[in-house]
Parts: sequence; C-alpha cells; structure tokens
Amino acid sequence: MKIRPNIRLLGATALAASLAAAGCATTSPGYGNTGYGAPPPSSSTACYDCGTVTRIEVAATGTSSVPNATGAVLGGVVGAAAGRELAKSNTDSKGRQNTATVVGAAAGAVIGNAIQNNAQANNGSYNVYVRMNDGRTTVVTQNDLGGIREGSYVRVYNGRAWAQ
Repeated sequence: MKIRPNIRLLGATALAASLAAAGCATTSPGYGNTGYGAPPPSSSTACYDCGTVTRIEVAATGTSSVPNATGAVLGGVVGAAAGRELAKSNTDSKGRQNTATVVGAAAGAVIGNAIQNNAQANNGSYNVYVRMNDGRTTVVTQNDLGGIREGSYVRVYNGRAWAQ
C-alpha cells in the first residue's frame, strides 16, 4: 500500500497558519497622525525653520514587559489546535492526527515568534537629524516618519519634522 500525502490537508493547514498569522499582526507605527496636530502651513517666503534631513535613527524606547518566548508559545498552541482540528475532519488515522498536531505546533511557533519580533521592533520612535537652512543642526524625536527619508527637505514645526 502506497501512502500519498493528503494535499487538501496540507493546503488547509497552510491556510489556517496564514490566517492565524494575519489575525495576530499589528499595524506599524508611522502612518498617521500621532497627536502633534496638523501639518504647518506652507509659505511662499524664505523658510527659517526648514532644512534637510541628514540622518534618521531608531530610538530605543525601553524593554518590553512581554517575555521573549510568548509569541512562540502562543503560536505553537494555536498551530497545534488548528492542525489537530484539520486532521480530525480529514482523516481517521491517529498517527496522521498526531503528525498534523506536531507540524501545526512547529509552524505556529515559528510564525508567532516572527510576529512578536516584528511587533517589538516597530514599537520605537525616531530621532530625525535636520541641517537647517541657516547652518544649525537640530534633532527631533517623533513616533512616525510620515514619508521622511534621509535627504528630504522638511520643516521643523511643533516638535516634529514635516515633509515639504
């Protein structure tokens, strides 16, 4: 008797893992208003508070209160449960159910760990170094970049840099 892999089971397991990962994802900071107010009004005269971004650094905001293994553990539990349920509905073999549970746990742990690492990396703020038109250098710290890159021409207003 030749053993063939159940393609539907593999596809369903991959789909469940993808949906679990998408459900746990968080949005990255940096794409919206963070409470600093509206962008400054533009003027046609010489800009005394404008300059060019020379450097952008990710500023450390402290350590997370969540242990490092939390994402892997939660992902493993969710993956194991999803793999077991998918196998129960698609096969009567206990061996295949156990295999699906182990594979689901491993995949869930990897995905959960990646999601946690990504979420921790995106919780920072940015130090934006600006060389002003008059030669001064200033640094502003802000939670998002709002499309600003090194070399961007910006206006420093209300405690942050705004793209011009």
